[in-house]
Amino acid sequence: MTEQPTVAAPYDILFEPVQIGPFTTKNRFYQVPHCNGMGYRDPSAQAAMRKIKAEGGWSVVCTEQVEIHATSDIAPFIELRIWDDQDLPALKRIADAIHEGGGLAGIELAHNGMNAPNQLSRETPLGPGHLPVAPDTIAPIQARAMTTQDIADLRRWHRNAVRRSIEAGYDIVYVYGAHGYSGVHHFLSRRYNQRTDEYGGSLLNRMRLLRELLEDTIEECDGKAAVACRITVEEELEGGITREDIEGVLRELGELPDLWDFAMGSWEGDSVTSRFGLEGSQEEFVAGLKKLTTKPVVGVGRFTSPDAMVRQIKAGILDLIGAARPSIADPFLPNKIRDGRLSLIRECIGCNICVSGDLTMSPIRCTQNPSMGEEWRRGWHPEKIRAKESDAQVLVVGAGPSGLEAARALGVRGYDVALIEARRDLGGRVHQESRLPGLSAWGRVQEYREAAIAELPNVEVFRESPMTADDIIEFGFQHVLVATGATWRTDGVARFHTTPLPIAKGAQVLGPDDLFAGRLPEGKKVVVYDDDHYYLGGVVSELLAQKGYDVSIVTTESQVSAWTTNTFEVNRIQRRLIENGVTRITDHAVTAVGVGGVELKDVYAGAVRELECDAVVMVTARLPREELYLELDALRERGELESVRGIGDSWAPGTIAAAVWSGRRAAEEFDADLPSNDEVPFRREVTQLA
Repeated sequence: MTEQPTVAAPYDILFEPVQIGPFTTKNRFYQVPHCNGMGYRDPSAQAAMRKIKAEGGWSVVCTEQVEIHATSDIAPFIELRIWDDQDLPALKRIADAIHEGGGLAGIELAHNGMNAPNQLSRETPLGPGHLPVAPDTIAPIQARAMTTQDIADLRRWHRNAVRRSIEAGYDIVYVYGAHGYSGVHHFLSRRYNQRTDEYGGSLLNRMRLLRELLEDTIEECDGKAAVACRITVEEELEGGITREDIEGVLRELGELPDLWDFAMGSWEGDSVTSRFGLEGSQEEFVAGLKKLTTKPVVGVGRFTSPDAMVRQIKAGILDLIGAARPSIADPFLPNKIRDGRLSLIRECIGCNICVSGDLTMSPIRCTQNPSMGEEWRRGWHPEKIRAKESDAQVLVVGAGPSGLEAARALGVRGYDVALIEARRDLGGRVHQESRLPGLSAWGRVQEYREAAIAELPNVEVFRESPMTADDIIEFGFQHVLVATGATWRTDGVARFHTTPLPIAKGAQVLGPDDLFAGRLPEGKKVVVYDDDHYYLGGVVSELLAQKGYDVSIVTTESQVSAWTTNTFEVNRIQRRLIENGVTRITDHAVTAVGVGGVELKDVYAGAVRELECDAVVMVTARLPREELYLELDALRERGELESVRGIGDSWAPGTIAAAVWSGRRAAEEFDADLPSNDEVPFRREVTQLA
């Protein structure tokens, strides 16, 4: 391991070594296992991503859950596999990359038990009882109650996976029993385990499988690798794993593994968004458990503040600061704390767009870190970017998320950049949305980029400076990036309606932009029409309810903000709306807006009814503010500009993460000799034919 520079107080405790079995970490920063939507399909991309985290100072970098057998198949989700020796080259590439980056490599071996519907392998799912597969699917598939022979098979499969993990070069090998995704979890939980044999009933019996797998793994590792156990500390479900259960497990098995990794009983509970959980919110479930074992413990809590990290260590809650999302937002977080560059930490905003990668079976992405998932595909790095290739000066029009990122990245490359913003405040939609209920952490997108730009003498920021195409030509700019954002529509056009709704003269119709500008509905009853289906419809409803309005939210989906199922928020959003007295009208579309009410249509049966209201707030589609881009592009065609490019929402409205990514791409590709758009613009790993 590379020797680290001396770190001054108050954060020196974070850079102390920790013994984990036969290995010693270089500090207390530990990237816990996390999924990434790449898995077995994109192993080289995952290797590059994990390597950069090790370079950034994470002393331990782990894989996601790795399926150990064909009976542990969680397709369509794309995780790693260690089914047989064919999987070893991919796994070895990841371990080697982590070592090259300077970290210890951990592998989370998982038999997913009742969470594995085996839709690819078509093997019979296995669990403690005859129950439907759970918790992430309602597929019409049941698990079979495991016999003692099945359990013996499972132990052998796990041993095989341990042996292969060591062969692939991993330093830390996991026994996985958390998140409701593991057979070990299912055996521990009374919710799933109603057996009457030696593997059911008492806690001692329910932990028998865990004990056996730990003992098998310790014997197989034999000092060549450390043994870690990731365990549920609270299932948060009736009849599930409780604090009393985990304390009993630790009293019995606390000295077996070399490390305990504490997690919640669901991934949703482990990765609560900032809208619904503060930094360190898992402390109440973890505090005191460390006293029950002499082995080091790691836990998570979306830790981004070094002061909060120090408190976790000094208070005896954790030995290692675990992170998934903060390590995604800033792979160099440990080194920035070490070097005193705290203002340049890209703090995780807790939006869970990273989680959506896994749940949509697509490569991981991050709002704060646009290089996430692009390290191998496009050669992007979170801290490095190639130097400028000319003395060109660049004008960026619009200081929203795409404009800020483009200006920052171009400035790091060395170009002289003028960033022009029509308003006083920078940040665009980020500045506006971060003032909504629960979204204050989203302001970090703006704050990080403002801080980074402030350190770049070659980037000038001009506020309250609206620009026309004539102004741009008059000032002599030759290279322009247009980041003028988008406008929310108020005519009802989105997914259900692709042409404007009939809206009566005199009807009061607003959009999110009106609310951002401080314009509120007149009257008491408000209908929010959500045909966007991400977070904003629910947030707008919450805002209006808190301001005293009688709010009904109408959506064509069966849940409000339905797409947030991919960010683990959809259930909490329904609860929050209920708590705020918002009436949810699902499976309906607004089909006409009158004075004093709206017409609703059942999306399935077609039945039409009226709903009284004083005003309607449309959360539907957006229109790009592309007028300036179109004018400038016409000037470019006439030879009056060298280059013009639209980025972010002004090019195509999307997520904030997509806008930031667009800004980074524009900066990466500026002055580059780009291939024809007939060619795939990134590297792919193509399956080799058998």
